[in-house]
Amino acid sequence: MNIHTALDNLLIDLSALCLGRSRFFDRGITSPTFEEHLRSTVLSVPDIEGEGRRELEADTLSGRLDPALHVAQWRGTGYPTVIYHHGGMERPFDYGPFSKNTFGRILFSKKKPVEANLINLRAAFHSDRSRLRRIRSIRELSDFLAMLAVSVKLVEETTCRVKARSQKRVVVAGISLGGWVANLHRTYFNSADVYVPILAGAALGELFLSSIYRRMVARCARMNPEAVRSLLNFEAEFSSVKDNNVFPVLALYDRIVDYDRQRACYGNAPIRVLKKGHATCARAHEALRRHITELLASP
Repeated sequence: MNIHTALDNLLIDLSALCLGRSRFFDRGITSPTFEEHLRSTVLSVPDIEGEGRRELEADTLSGRLDPALHVAQWRGTGYPTVIYHHGGMERPFDYGPFSKNTFGRILFSKKKPVEANLINLRAAFHSDRSRLRRIRSIRELSDFLAMLAVSVKLVEETTCRVKARSQKRVVVAGISLGGWVANLHRTYFNSADVYVPILAGAALGELFLSSIYRRMVARCARMNPEAVRSLLNFEAEFSSVKDNNVFPVLALYDRIVDYDRQRACYGNAPIRVLKKGHATCARAHEALRRHITELLASP
């Protein structure tokens, strides 16, 4: 075991300890399909007219949810745009010096400004909640799928608003939870020019069934793996998109998003591989920033 895998193990052990008896999906794994959630999600994004935060409401099969977006930097219609989605353990709009915020560390830095429009998205259940409260808000698999559907619809609505104003490249990037969202958006909309999923693939069910993350998952889910896989894995649908527009980043020693299992989802797509684990890759800010900005500059 190296330091990268040890840190992943420690992260999940501490998270499981904090949860107490609460677990993901402990109130049930019965759910409509992701496609049904997506079709039923109603969300509207206002015109992108400069910097600022937009609190939104989405009507879903799990009730009304609370996504948001922050136009953190608007250079203008003559610049490309990065639409970024955070990971599940983050406070997405907290840009303080001690915050856990990958958008701020990777892209939104005053010391190393990125010459692009930068839009940061916030998933439902992530407004002002602690990590523990977020997990306790997603105790049905249907709620998790509703959250994903809202984020995918938010990416689509934001992409459409940007493209209505600018002909420049739109890059959809995301880490961990945000990486799954990026891949789902490519699968069901594919309206952005470039996708950069970081620490994600298309076999989402394996996160909860095969990785160390299963320590935070309810027994009813772990005892019904095929039911969970049928609702969360989307490998066939992802592979049906033939555009060469996905440029993933995976971590070789990741104990949460298994490298060998998820790399198979990408076929012949070029994968940037970092010799890190899940937690340490998320902190490889310079390498991730360089990967995204290289794609911004590509023809």
